Amino acid sequence: MVLKQKRDNTDILFIDASKGFEKVGKNNKLRACDIKKIVDTVIERKDIAGFSKVVSRELIRKNEYNLNIPRYVDSSEKAESWDIYASMFGGIPRAEVDDLKDYWKAFPNLRNALFIDPLEQYLTFADKNIKHIINEHVDVKDFISAYENAFADLNIYLKKELIDRQDDLNIAAEEDVIATEIFKRFVCLKLGDPYIAYQIVDDMWQLISIDLEIIQTEGHEAIRKVDPNMVIKKKKGKEVEVQEGYIGHIFPFELVQNTFLVGEKKELSKLYNRISEISSGYEELLDQLSEEDKAGDFINDDNTAFDFKEVARAIKNNDVEDETLDVLKKVDSLNKEEKKLKKDIKEKEVELEIATKNKIENLSDEEATLLFEKKWIEPIAEGIADIPVQIIKDLVLNLETIAEKYETTYEDVDKEIKNISVDLGKMLGELTGNSYDMQGVFELKKLLEDNENDK
Repeated sequence: MVLKQKRDNTDILFIDASKGFEKVGKNNKLRACDIKKIVDTVIERKDIAGFSKVVSRELIRKNEYNLNIPRYVDSSEKAESWDIYASMFGGIPRAEVDDLKDYWKAFPNLRNALFIDPLEQYLTFADKNIKHIINEHVDVKDFISAYENAFADLNIYLKKELIDRQDDLNIAAEEDVIATEIFKRFVCLKLGDPYIAYQIVDDMWQLISIDLEIIQTEGHEAIRKVDPNMVIKKKKGKEVEVQEGYIGHIFPFELVQNTFLVGEKKELSKLYNRISEISSGYEELLDQLSEEDKAGDFINDDNTAFDFKEVARAIKNNDVEDETLDVLKKVDSLNKEEKKLKKDIKEKEVELEIATKNKIENLSDEEATLLFEKKWIEPIAEGIADIPVQIIKDLVLNLETIAEKYETTYEDVDKEIKNISVDLGKMLGELTGNSYDMQGVFELKKLLEDNENDK
């Protein structure tokens, strides 16, 4: 509750922000977008359905000064309901389709494309492939295009704002500057929550702001700095700090590798993939052995892997059947290849780390700009670009859920029960047994017939 003694207006702003949070352990935590929405609503004193309401003093007085928020702001979700007629005879209740009114406002012609007789009380989908109809409809395509146009130059804007001005921009104020720009772009859009976009920016802002502080404090050469990667390890029962390679002061090694050392990373990936193939090869060869062979010394106690020393010994002594010997030779060959691969991988990893370190230390200004774009800007732009995609997915899911809800009618279930009863009766008629068994079968058949007659 916020009280202000001196103000021009006499109304009261009610906000129900109980639905905006993320679960952190057992606690509910307000996200940055939740806080911003509350602050914006207080500043602008906005009426938002299900979230806020500006109430006059006269109405408060009429309600006997009752200040319970639910009396003025209904944030409750609509309870799940089932239409009796549709459950009995099929069809899609028009009322449940009407609940998706925000989509029909944004896509005015889509409803007619989705349903046969769209103004009837109970509707029928024109095609079972709801997703295809929606994705291919001109209204939806126009919406996607409008969204893409609204954010077409977002990367350019962010580059100018964050990268070109990184030496002197006001870090504390910059997030709000970017948020204001993004909110402006949502004004012309029919659907989309700008607070989702704000959360995407805020999720990245801690990382971006730390980088900016380093650059403004240490200077531009900080981007070409590499630090020792210090880790805690146990030696002789004691925890000691030791160096394990290097890390970029600003740019992560993996980012640099994925940008400038793609060939070297691919070579390493090939070696890793071959290691995986060898592991699968061991399993296939193990399956080729008989249960008797698996009892040999060259298999471990739980019969899940080869003992490579014993495999080599068995090959040297030649004391197994020819078929088994062929399998063991293949195992031994794979094991030798695996050992060499692991040695090569270690060498390649060291080479890649050195190459990455050298690359960071010798970055050109253009290369540094490209890395900033990939680290700061692309995650924001990609996250915002996914918002309309998620909007369309939600519409498809809502309609598919309604379709599935009324897909099977009571009449369908009743017919299936009757068919099963008939089939069961036929099967019972084919049973044989002693007098007691047959008496039980007779009573069961009679029960099925009585139930059928009752219907």
